[in-house]
Amino acid sequence: MVRVRKRRLGDGTYYYLEHAIREGGKIRKKERYVGRTLPSNMDEIMQDFVHEIYNERWRADIDSIRKNFAKERRVMPKAVREKETRSFAVRFTYDTQKIEGSTLTRREVADLLERGITPKNRPMTDVQEAELHNKLFHRMLGFKGDLTLQLLLDWHWDLFGMTKPDVAGDIRKYRVGITGSKFVPPPPYEVRPILAEMFEWYESNKSRIHPVMLAALVHLRIAAIHPFGDGNGRITRLAMNFILNKNRYPMLDIPYEGRSGYYNSLERAQVGKSGLAFLQWFAKKYIKTYGMYL
Repeated sequence: MVRVRKRRLGDGTYYYLEHAIREGGKIRKKERYVGRTLPSNMDEIMQDFVHEIYNERWRADIDSIRKNFAKERRVMPKAVREKETRSFAVRFTYDTQKIEGSTLTRREVADLLERGITPKNRPMTDVQEAELHNKLFHRMLGFKGDLTLQLLLDWHWDLFGMTKPDVAGDIRKYRVGITGSKFVPPPPYEVRPILAEMFEWYESNKSRIHPVMLAALVHLRIAAIHPFGDGNGRITRLAMNFILNKNRYPMLDIPYEGRSGYYNSLERAQVGKSGLAFLQWFAKKYIKTYGMYL
């Protein structure tokens, strides 16, 4: 986690950003001096510091993954590429729905989406939301525009208009909690202003922040705002993969079986108000998932 440290030397007070990095069983501290008083643009300075850490530790591997992934896709027949995309869509739909409580098994989701076989004795809402998520995912891949608040609202309606019409496509006007988490999302009167601020940040930073880091931070920010009454996780993971795909990086599926590390890193980042905890988890997960391209 990035921390602000205050030091006194003689009669002076000096402020530093500090991050402890574990390398080969040893702890190395990385620091940046920020001044004798805390600057007004502290958030921007901290973001640049995090970006610097990211570039130093993970960027080379992630860019090698992108390069070799693209090389493999270029020689892959179109039919095989399309099959790979459908296979990812099934995995992604299963895991993102399962994380949110779907009762469908991996095999049932595959049979439903690939063969049109509706599982027996399962809630119809789980079946409909799996089908709707799959359709939305494929539409997302073909969308040529950029990420906006209206796009998130449209996605939310497309996902839940049939199953949860009372919350579908609407920004929440009430307080919500996150089960099992210490983090409390912002009150309803703050949601729209914080969303507007987030999209201003996105427009200002989408060309200067590495795309994989951008995808992770957008995920983190939307999850922290928790703008909807239900389905926030599914929307954040769609937004994450939209950014990765738009920038031609392999998309990421977060397996249901690995949800504990995912939840813990989100909570640490949200409670500590530093994106580095989640960014570190995300980068390591990304490199491990696509290690075959290194």
